[in-house]
Amino acid sequence: MAWFKREKGAIENPTPVDERSVRTEGLWTKCSSCRAIIWKKDLEANWEVCPKCDHHFRLDARRRLELLLDDENWVEYDADLASNDPLHFVDTKPYAQRLKDAQEKLGVKDAILTVEGRLAGRPVICCSMEFGFIGGSMGAVVGEKVTRAIERSLAQRQPLVIVSCSAGARMMEGAVSLMQLAKVAAALARLDEARVPFISILTDPTTGGVSASYAMLGDLNISEPGAMIGFAGPRVIEQTIRQKLPEGFQRAEFLLEHGFLDAVVPRKELKSYVAQALGFFLDSP
Repeated sequence: MAWFKREKGAIENPTPVDERSVRTEGLWTKCSSCRAIIWKKDLEANWEVCPKCDHHFRLDARRRLELLLDDENWVEYDADLASNDPLHFVDTKPYAQRLKDAQEKLGVKDAILTVEGRLAGRPVICCSMEFGFIGGSMGAVVGEKVTRAIERSLAQRQPLVIVSCSAGARMMEGAVSLMQLAKVAAALARLDEARVPFISILTDPTTGGVSASYAMLGDLNISEPGAMIGFAGPRVIEQTIRQKLPEGFQRAEFLLEHGFLDAVVPRKELKSYVAQALGFFLDSP
């Protein structure tokens, strides 16, 4: 009967509730595709790709650079560029406050990083978008940083790689945001005339003004599996044309089948695929 004996003082001094909390809390995540429970460290080691079903979770901008570039010895440009809230816009909260909150949370001034580094030994100019910063939306700062990256690529004759992850143009900046589409497209036209390669990598999601401008203007347009790519959302399109859209509409595989993409490449193969493509562009006679 000693099994059931309670030690003296166990009731008088119970373990505090906060000390009895589950120690594994926050160490697991659920795949939104197959619903499998995944150990977070395994997910991180697999570049945020589900080991069960190959669902591609989103990567932040810095992790994306770590994936593509040879090391972290890249040089970042225009890191201090920040929006000055040209319209003093307010919806549920002031736009200035949204900017401040995103900057404090993510440690970046806006929704894109532009760097110079090496990819498989080749010098490249690389831009990586941050979806966590107001949906990766393109305002004046994103447009300006992309344009400067294009001009730097042109001046140094180094290939340009842009990783898009965006909900589109930043409507809190109105026409100033929409003007970026034309500015970036004009800069890319000069890059094309100079025959400097531009590889566009589209990830989930790439929509709106970003897909309508530089994301679809690459010499090679590559997507990750399952990425949503389009201009307007499927619900808006269905309500406009009053028709049911095909299964998988606006997903990478559907776009590849219909000629809007050149390739759909799994994340772990992306660096080697881009390196091979750069070899084709730069080493061909």
